[in-house]
Formats: sequence, C-alpha cells, structure tokens
Amino acid sequence: MLPLRALRADGNKRGRLYISITQSPVVAVHPALPRRIDDSCLRFHDHPSSRREGGGSNPRPPPRPGGLPMALHKGKKAALYGDDAEPGAPSHATGHVPPWREQLTLRGLLVSAAVGTMYSVIVMKLNLTTGLNPTLNVSAALISFVMLRGWTQALARLGLAVRPLTRQENTVVQTCAVACYSIGSAGGFGSYLLGLNKKTYEMAGTDMEGNVGTKEPGLGWMIGFLLAVSFVGILALVPLRKILVIDYKLTYPSGTATAVLINGFHAPQADEVAKMQVNGFTKYFTISFVWSFFQWFYSGGDNCGFSQFPTLGLQAWKQSFFFDFNLTYVGAGMICPHLINISLLLGSILSWGIMWPLIADMKGSWYSTDLPESSMKSLQGYKAFICISLILGDGVYNFGKVMLKTIWSILDKSKQNNAKKEEDILALDELHRNEVFTRDSLPNWIAILGYFALSVAAVITIPLIFPEMKWYYAIIAYILAPALGFSNAYGSGLTDINMAYNYGKIALLILASTVGKEHGVIAGMVGCGMVKCMTSISADLMQDFKTGHLTLTSPRSMLIAQIVGTAMGCVISPLTFFVFYNAFDIGNENGPWKAPYALIYRNVAILGVQGSSALPLHCLQLCYGFFAFAVVANLMRDFLPRKYGKWIPLPMAIGFPFLVGASFAIDMCVGSLIVYIWHKIDRSKAVHMVPAVASGFICGDGLWIFPASLLALAKITPPMCMAFDPTY
Repeated sequence: MLPLRALRADGNKRGRLYISITQSPVVAVHPALPRRIDDSCLRFHDHPSSRREGGGSNPRPPPRPGGLPMALHKGKKAALYGDDAEPGAPSHATGHVPPWREQLTLRGLLVSAAVGTMYSVIVMKLNLTTGLNPTLNVSAALISFVMLRGWTQALARLGLAVRPLTRQENTVVQTCAVACYSIGSAGGFGSYLLGLNKKTYEMAGTDMEGNVGTKEPGLGWMIGFLLAVSFVGILALVPLRKILVIDYKLTYPSGTATAVLINGFHAPQADEVAKMQVNGFTKYFTISFVWSFFQWFYSGGDNCGFSQFPTLGLQAWKQSFFFDFNLTYVGAGMICPHLINISLLLGSILSWGIMWPLIADMKGSWYSTDLPESSMKSLQGYKAFICISLILGDGVYNFGKVMLKTIWSILDKSKQNNAKKEEDILALDELHRNEVFTRDSLPNWIAILGYFALSVAAVITIPLIFPEMKWYYAIIAYILAPALGFSNAYGSGLTDINMAYNYGKIALLILASTVGKEHGVIAGMVGCGMVKCMTSISADLMQDFKTGHLTLTSPRSMLIAQIVGTAMGCVISPLTFFVFYNAFDIGNENGPWKAPYALIYRNVAILGVQGSSALPLHCLQLCYGFFAFAVVANLMRDFLPRKYGKWIPLPMAIGFPFLVGASFAIDMCVGSLIVYIWHKIDRSKAVHMVPAVASGFICGDGLWIFPASLLALAKITPPMCMAFDPTY
C-alpha cells in the first residue's frame, strides 16, 4: 500500500489514504469519498493506525450531495462538482466500462447506417438548396438514442434477451453516423465537385477567360475520389489525439455538448426526460413528414405550392421575401443561435431588399442590356463576387485569429507544463477518463504506416481521375495535410469553428493561379477538395474523441466506428446525390435547387486564374468594401465590450442569402422565434425539448425527400398547382 496525500475542500491537508494498485495508475482521492468504489482496478483502505481498537474504523464523513467530487485541482484549491468540473462528465460516468469489443455491436452498426443515411439525405438537401450546414451532431446523438432505445424495448416486449444500452454504445453509434453524413458536407456535392459540371461552366460564362474544363458527375469516379481522400484525414492526427484532448484539455464545444446529452440519457433518474424527448421527437417527426406529403399535392408546376406562398405580398415574393413552410429550415433555425438567424435576415434585407434592385436599375450603365441576368458580367456577377468577398473576408480574419490563438495557446501550454508542480493533484474522474482514453490506443506506427500507404494510393489514383491534377501537387497536399489538420483540429477545439472550407479556398486560389488558364479551374477545385476533406475529417474526429473521452468510450472502438462510418458515407453520399441529381433540376438559379456554392467555387477558381478582370464594372470596389466590412465586423465582435460586441452580426451569415434568396432566412427566424417564446413560457421544458422538436422537424421533412425523389424519377407529378397572380 502506498500513502497518498489528499486535500480537503478548503485546501488544508487532512490525513492520508492508502491505495492498493492492481492495474490502474495512482489517482488522488478526496477523504470524504466512500471507501468502496465500483472499479475493479482500485481498492481503497484506511491506514491501519487510524482504526479503532476492536477492529472498528473511524467513522468517515458522509459523501457530499451530488455524487463524487469532480476535481481536486492544482495547488491548494480543491474544486468540487459544479465549480471547475469539466463539462459533460458527471460523476455517474465512472464505474464499469465495457471492453471496446462490446461497445461495437451489430445493432449499433445497423442503427448507424440508418441514422447516417437519413442525415445524408438531409445534408444533401441543405447543400443543394442553400449550402447552409448547421451542426447536427447533437441531433444525431438524440436520434441514435431514440432508435437504440426503441430497438431494446421492442425486443424486451417480445421476451427476448437483450443487451443493456450503454453510453459507450450510444457514443460509438453517434460517431459512426456523423462520420457517414459528414462526407455529404465535406465531399463537395454542392460545391467543388458539382462546380465541375457543364451547367455550372455555362452559368459562369462560356466566354469567360480562364473558365476552361468540365467533368460531369459520375458515380464511379466520385466514390473513388472520396475513398482516396477521406481516410487520410482520419489517420493524420491519431498519434496526436492525447495531446489535443488530454494534455491541452481543449474544450471542443460541439463534442462536449454531445457528451452532455449522451450522459444525460444514461444518468440515474433520467428516464422521464428521455421519454419526454422521445415522444416529442416522434410527434413532430410525424407532423413534419405528413405536412411535407400534403404540400406535394399542390406543387404540380413552376412556382407552385406552399413553398411559393406570397405570405408578405407579391412584391415581396418577387424579391424572395416569403415564408415557404419548409420545416427543415425551421428546425435548423431552432438549433442555430439567434444571432446567426438575425444575421441571415439582415443579409437578406441588405441584398435582396436594397442592393440588387438598385444595381438592376443600373442596367445599361454598369453592364450591357444584351446580357442575360445569369451572366457573370451582369447582375449575377455582383451577387456571386460580393458574396465571395464577404465569405473570404470573414474566413481570412478567422483564419488569422485561430492561427494566432493556436500559436499563443501552444506557447502558453508549454510554459504551464514547465512550471507545473509535482504536488498538483488531478480529479479522480479525470484520471479515470484519461486512463480509459489511453488504454486502447492504436499504435502510432500503424497510424503512420497507414497514412503513408493511403497517401501513396491517393497520389496514384487522383491523377488518373483528374489528369489536370498532377501527381506532384497531390504529394505536396499530403505532406502538408498533418500540419493543416492539426491546425484546424486545434482551432476547432478552441473556438468550435471548423475552418476546413477556408483551407480549401486558400488551396483553390493557390493551385488555380499556379497551374494557369488551361487546367487551373479543374486542378484548383480538385486540390480544394483534397485539403477540405482532410482537414474537415480531422477536426470532426477530434470532436468525437472529446465526446468519447467524456463518456468513457474506448478510442479504439470510436476509431473503428469512424472508419466504418466514413466507408459507408463514401458510398451512401454519392448514391444520395445521384437520386437528387436525376430527380430534380440541380443548379437552376430560378428553382429551389440552386446549389449556390458550385458557382461560387468555380468563380473563385476563375478569379485565381484570371484575376480582377473577371469582375463586372464597379464590382471590384464593392468587393473591397464588403471584404473590409467583414474584417471590421469581426474586430468589433472581438474587441468591443461583451455587452456590445455580442450584437454585431456575423459577416459569413450575412453573405449566405446574397445568392440564395431571403425565404430560408425567414424560415430560420421563425424557428428562432419559436425557441425564444418557448424559453419565455417554460424555460426548463424548452431546454430539454428544443433539440427533440427541431430534430423531428428536420428528419420528417428530410425523410419525405426519398419518396418525393422516387415519384419524380417515375415521372409522377403532383395533381394540382397552387399559384398566385396579381388581379391588376
């Protein structure tokens, strides 16, 4: 037995505890803890000299309410649960942890495939309509729990033996599902891959200098490309996961929020809340699905149906200001912060309410009257390039900010580690989580060897798919990938901002300008896809590792789930895309399936090849102004006092409606209004029910896309057209 000093809650030394170690490392224990711990690795004893004569032991103080103290922190201060405890890791998370093999189950794989497919459809719809991708991790965790719980309860009612559902299995299923549908957003189906097709080429202007090269979507080459680039991002940072999650203690807010939800599902006395959430999700899922089915009957033509209902009048409708009854965006608005939704509405008013009507009046002066509105030399050019300038301004600022914060934080961590005192005492829960997180690690040599092998395969494969992308550019990308992935994963852990799209755009501009006019557009967009996939998947993996760390889930089981989910996504996402691509008019700027980012990415590539001569008259000056506005707005958010800075709108969100229109922003503001009123009426219930209701709205409307697509492929059209025309 080894003596181990402990601290009281007030920081004073109090006695000694003795610990017999069988397998686990030494941990610090608060003297107020019960001596019996449900962990086979640890056994606690009182010191023999402290026992009473006759074999009795001194009475120990009763445990504090609320379970185990969460931290006995550094120096002389001991923090208990509720003060400096790490979010998402309640005391009940300790105890028996199933082996990693038991965390991977057949039912979990089936549920992951179902959830991943459902959310792939939802993400694909978002990509091909507005390009907006809200964070759906928490929603996916909720749906995973609903399906797993329904599975176990159904088998139990049939009298069959069923393995209990654990938080670890729930986490593994959520990880696999998120990895699956994340390919839909990182894979470029609404941006750089779609931007290669002929329709986007024509929309960018066939006479546009530098606009050279097309490649039509194909199931085979898309699956091959995704398989070549996606797995590299998984293995790039595996050797660094302990540094990011344990040593640097990065928060990864989305991963922590998911862990809070999962731990809440499996907490003692959580059945009532879970039952309420499951019932709420089921109810609003049904309402959303039935409503989408009902709307279909009235959409038998162009500009028909409830999605074109002029709720604010016909003049407003012509400028896309109307509520289109799209419950997917109402649900997304319930999930997104109020400031994002307000910024979207401000951007809609600024662009479609003020700027585009004014610029349209300059037709004949600023651009030729002979040009169609869709030409990049006419009004469409102003829409596209001003939107790009806002996105780039916001991206460049945040890129620089995150990089500086990353460098500063790493230097600060190094100073803290050098100054660390030997008597620092960590929390029992924290050490237990760290031990679980490092116990089943993948050997670094396997990760490095796998990364090298996958990189070689990609360097050979990608030039075969895209001859414009030379092999030496691919080698440079994979040499830089670990550094870029680490930078993005570290920044995501600090700020919860996944900067993959910015890394991708930087690669796009550099490659397009380097390769030149003949092949610059194609090579730039392919290189953009490689960098974006690698950096995005690396950051997502670390978010999931943070969730696993807080739910005591084996990193080995999570890594396997990530690999399986990514493999499923590389097949499911292209299949889903082709259902949409064949059923709907994707890329039609006058329809609901605008896919705006395909045109944006191609225009960025043209800008890299050609320079500012690609812009229409006075567009460059407007772009400078909006780029500066994005930087200044971010500076004000960061440097003004919090009570003022929190009201500054987000430039990235302001830019979204510039190409897409205002209707989806109104939908999301309706979602925000629902949340605001609900919190005012019953805050405690709203906290638990908003994610469930939002998920029901999103999943019900998203699931209807499948039968709607099949009906469209079968040439079955809605029987009625509900449309509105002025009477004068």
